[in-house]
Amino acid sequence: MDSRDTSVQALKLKKTVVLVGMMGAGKTAVGRALAQALHVPFRDSDAEIERAANMTIAEIFARDGEPFFRQKEAQVISRLLDGPPAVLSTGGGAYMRETNRRMITERGVAVWLDAELPVLWNRVKHKNTRPLLQTSDPRGTLREIYEQRVPVYALSDLKVPSEQGKSIGAMAGRVIEVLKTRPDVLQEDE
Repeated sequence: MDSRDTSVQALKLKKTVVLVGMMGAGKTAVGRALAQALHVPFRDSDAEIERAANMTIAEIFARDGEPFFRQKEAQVISRLLDGPPAVLSTGGGAYMRETNRRMITERGVAVWLDAELPVLWNRVKHKNTRPLLQTSDPRGTLREIYEQRVPVYALSDLKVPSEQGKSIGAMAGRVIEVLKTRPDVLQEDE
């Protein structure tokens, strides 16, 4: 254990950290590492929805459509925010709903993992689990989604730049450093 690990153990999470951002930004991977470093539970709203529906996100989109999915997503996020402080990874579109943004800021803290478009494309181009990218031009679709969503993600409480080649652990460390600027969220124990 290095000295950095010891300092992390002296931190107390007071509110749920909600990771927001584009598909491929690293919300799930960084979220797991962050939760482990802070010794709190990790939650993934998409995984919770899939478990409750006994279907994948893609299957829900195909059967019930995006509006139905977004409604269920909001219900799941609300339920997860009611629990003890944790790290919560959300789907890329969750933060687009104004009601979700408000509830996240009121009951937790929104942390935007801000990755540039080339980084995102490199991470998602070989995955077929992204229903919104099942188009004839997935790269163009990703660009359109990116351009629509970035101004909304910019409304988040905190921002952490995500870079190609930065390790998951290093990204979790970056998030912790940004969270330290908010003593109402992350408190250093004496």
